[in-house]
Amino acid sequence: VQLQASGGGLVQAGGSLRLSCAASGRTFSTYTMGWFRQVPGKEREFVAAINWSSDSPYYADSAKGRFTISRDVAKNTVYLQMNSLKPEDTAVYLCAAARGDTFRKVSDYNYWGQGTLVTVSS
Repeated sequence: VQLQASGGGLVQAGGSLRLSCAASGRTFSTYTMGWFRQVPGKEREFVAAINWSSDSPYYADSAKGRFTISRDVAKNTVYLQMNSLKPEDTAVYLCAAARGDTFRKVSDYNYWGQGTLVTVSS
């Protein structure tokens, strides 16, 4: 199983980025796909998740109203559209796949991608 995250970069506060997570190696139709972020010295933080079959999205409070998670079944890819970015959104963003019904904790996830760096300048 491979999860390949991409789309990170440097953006000014108020700007937007779209992250992609290309999944391969198995069928993810029964999985929940999630995005986390991590800053050095801090714990990995849940950002958003989407149930692959129902397309139901879930968000951390910090992401609600600014971020949108979606998936493209044909491309086996999950996206995270991030708008109105703030300097505190600066982090490495990682995508992950969870087999179970819970998805807000790191321990809920079975597979992880390598992460993509998002830097938001003030």
